[in-house]
Amino acid sequence: MDVISVSAALQIAGRAGRFNTHFEKGFVTTYRQDDLPILKNLLAQSPEPITKAGLHPTADQIELYAYHLPSSTLSNLMDIFVSLSTVDDSLYFMCNMEDFKFLADMIQHVPLALRPRYVFCCAPINRKMPFVCTMFLKFARQFSKNEAITFDWLCLNIGWPLASPKTIIDLVHLESVFDVLDLYLWFSYRFPDLFCQALLVKDIQAELDAIIQEGVMIITRLLRNSETQPTSEDDMNAVQRKQQYLREPKQGSKVGRGRLTEQLLAQGLLTPSMLDELRKEWTDKKKSSARDKYSDNEIRSRNNSGFRQTSGGSPEDEEGDDDETWKRGRKRDMDQFNQSPSGSGLLGRRKRKPPK
Repeated sequence: MDVISVSAALQIAGRAGRFNTHFEKGFVTTYRQDDLPILKNLLAQSPEPITKAGLHPTADQIELYAYHLPSSTLSNLMDIFVSLSTVDDSLYFMCNMEDFKFLADMIQHVPLALRPRYVFCCAPINRKMPFVCTMFLKFARQFSKNEAITFDWLCLNIGWPLASPKTIIDLVHLESVFDVLDLYLWFSYRFPDLFCQALLVKDIQAELDAIIQEGVMIITRLLRNSETQPTSEDDMNAVQRKQQYLREPKQGSKVGRGRLTEQLLAQGLLTPSMLDELRKEWTDKKKSSARDKYSDNEIRSRNNSGFRQTSGGSPEDEEGDDDETWKRGRKRDMDQFNQSPSGSGLLGRRKRKPPK
């Protein structure tokens, strides 16, 4: 887990307990008790001095470029602006525009004027969340038709009302819906004529926040359900193939960091020390299994070499086996005696005593 900066800690703690309230003072704490000293240390420091400022092209500058390059897309205009710009590296730097260009390419086919297109591309969106990107595209299409994005239209597209989460996938989807509502409110400040029902959206956002909080409280059970319950027939087949794969012996297998491991580490549910302990336990288990397998093979080898095992026989059966063995040995001695040169006397004879 990464430690946040001093400025981020001060910004978060400055709002603690006072957001939308009349209280002048608030309290801030950490989820884990071990992290509380780190928070105290961060709050005791002063923010780092800002030595450089980021630069981003404005809508007016992009419109000027578009006037001279009317056939260029917004994404291409941004690249041209960056390539032609010269800045003092000691004081300024160009902001990262990958997210801006990603959104510009997504809505390039939507008929929008340059300025609203520019505003849409500045929206705070996590492009790794497909549902949010899909709703962003629907917003752009509805806006291009000059049709209001109403509360009923929004509820229909997000599937409201939403049920409590039963798996981690459900919880992640609820977080995506929450981000969509945030996006609607962000647009309502910039295009209030079309995103015109912000108050109703705030109400359902508060309800959704309560549902998400309920899901977070039972996150351990959600993790267990997500790992044991496939969501479709394809998932069931995938689980069966995975179980078959795990049953097959592997040479030189090593416990690594998979997708679930990375998620647990990122969420703080699994620490690096816990991961090391799991690896050690897995290694010890493999060694113990190998020793047991070697012992079984050694026992089978000895049995095949002539060691006789009794399977619940009675003492009388064992005596009968000994008598038969003694008789066969006695006959073999007599045959050797008759064939030997000294067979006519008792000197060449080897006596065998019968078992007691």
